[in-house]
Amino acid sequence: MRQNVETFLACEASYEEAGIVLFGAPFDSTTSFRPGARFGSAAIRHESYGVETYSPYQDKDLEEIKVFDSGDLELCFGSAERALADIEERADRILADGKLPLLVGGEHLVTLGSVRAAARKYPELHIVHFDAHADLRDEYLGVSLSHACVIRRCHDLLGDGRLHQFCIRSGLREEFEFAKKHTDFHPFSFDGLQETVEELRRTNVPVYLTIDLDCLDPSCFPGTGTPEAGGVNFPQLLEAILAVCQCNVVAADVNELAPTLDTSGISTAMACKVMRELMLALAKQ
Repeated sequence: MRQNVETFLACEASYEEAGIVLFGAPFDSTTSFRPGARFGSAAIRHESYGVETYSPYQDKDLEEIKVFDSGDLELCFGSAERALADIEERADRILADGKLPLLVGGEHLVTLGSVRAAARKYPELHIVHFDAHADLRDEYLGVSLSHACVIRRCHDLLGDGRLHQFCIRSGLREEFEFAKKHTDFHPFSFDGLQETVEELRRTNVPVYLTIDLDCLDPSCFPGTGTPEAGGVNFPQLLEAILAVCQCNVVAADVNELAPTLDTSGISTAMACKVMRELMLALAKQ
């Protein structure tokens, strides 16, 4: 596996020495409203040089950790299943080599490929899910592989009690009813996250963290395909990331930046900062 020509800021370790391996999934073929998330991973990588390597929040520096950036996958836009298979293959290799895969989307469906690989290696896997949307539809417009269905497909893999959802503020009535019966559901905010983290730490189960950036309020993150008013702000998201990274996180992803929908660049800058803090928090494990 070769290092990408343009890496995320300071992610220049060799594959052999890295503990975290970054890879992009530029895919948005099932986006239900405004497309553009396929450009998210490249924009995050390119614009990362606008932030510092040092985090004053964690008193840690990207220069002090070992991250390998393998670049973006070349994905088939005509087949969601083919794209997911390629994502799964890359995540599977990273996990097999004892490293933590950090996937950057792309739309939220890309999470499913990485989760498939993680669930195969870690049968007791739990998912912590930050999002504006429940993503629990069984199908969307007759299709079961959609970013509107991704967490439902993850439930198909893991079953009840192993999905922990936060910030959800949009979805069908049926999705909310399904969540109340089948997931650990915390709508609108991060209320209950600390209790969830304490239980995940007590049992030391493997955790997959998936962050749909539209959990952020569109007033601070407008560059996303399906913005929803009533979201959290950056300090709240950072606090939540730091809490979850106290658990046994074995894989993670960040998705749903659509940089062309925010010409100010604020959303991309926000995504870069989220990535920096997430990598530093994961490296502290």
